[in-house]
Amino acid sequence: MRTSRTNGERAQLQVSAEVGSWLARRSSRAGDWSAAELVAAKRGMRVSVVIPARNEEATVGAIVTAIRTQLAEALPLVDEILVVDSHSTDRTAEVAASAGADVVAQDDVFPGLDGLAGKGEALWKGVAATTGDIVVFVDGDLYDFTCDYVTGLLGPLLTDPSVAYVKGFYHRPLVGKHGTEADGGGRVTELVARPLLNMYWPELAGFVQPLAGEYAGRREVLESIPFVANYGVEVGHLIDLLELRGLDALAQVDLGHRVHRHQSTQALGRMAGQIMLTLVDRLERYGRLVSAHPPATLLAQFQRGGSGDGVERELVLTDLTCAQRPPLVSLAPEIRPENQLALRDTA
Repeated sequence: MRTSRTNGERAQLQVSAEVGSWLARRSSRAGDWSAAELVAAKRGMRVSVVIPARNEEATVGAIVTAIRTQLAEALPLVDEILVVDSHSTDRTAEVAASAGADVVAQDDVFPGLDGLAGKGEALWKGVAATTGDIVVFVDGDLYDFTCDYVTGLLGPLLTDPSVAYVKGFYHRPLVGKHGTEADGGGRVTELVARPLLNMYWPELAGFVQPLAGEYAGRREVLESIPFVANYGVEVGHLIDLLELRGLDALAQVDLGHRVHRHQSTQALGRMAGQIMLTLVDRLERYGRLVSAHPPATLLAQFQRGGSGDGVERELVLTDLTCAQRPPLVSLAPEIRPENQLALRDTA
């Protein structure tokens, strides 16, 4: 008996084949390149590492020290290490500077603009305040950082000119009071980002960790896309670059293992809301979904009350508004990145 496939089924098969082909062609491991090989492949290009950090005095120093000693001093692979201090209230800036990083306060970049809160804001300003032809982003809260994170992300970009942007992925254990779940981290990815991406951008289904904080891109590519100011920044990048550059311009690298500070369930809820709003924004931006009413941006959460007046739960409201920074190339000449180079020298 012969059965016919619907157009939707044929489209799904086509996407699945495309993702499978991309996975085989554009996935690699950090160990595929040595730092020495990548130095030879630089051919005059400059590499900047940007580390967004907020209250990371316990971890940022070791990350900076490793990159400086192994990839800047022992080998001339990294030309610039910048820590963007995102309103820290601890010694993050002091520790990072002592370890050898250039440090800039988030609000000191483009001081003429009203500051926005969020990780994406720190990343956008990190691109603006650096000079590298390739920019590598590394989170500042990693407990088990190795320089393979940097070399792995640089590998595809330095050896293949057709690659524009590289995401990292890794095993992410979830450490709790009852033990460790080997791959229990990335809860927002599995509960929110992955299902929605598979629904609306199935071409991105091959990314193991679409929300990973370790990734790298060519400067001209990073300057050509907007940056969502909050935790929607990473998923916004993938969607924008898929739409503008195509899937084959994107790659991913297995970085091995990642241990970092876990956030509370309520913090993850706020993160999930920001990511969902970013996805809704991109659905409308690219004409994939038109909504009759815009989504509400106010998230209501409940936490245990501590007032002693018999109230067991307190209502907490958080505005998840999806504020965004425009592509850096669209800025007026007087505030373009090349005119920001004196920021650290005059601070």
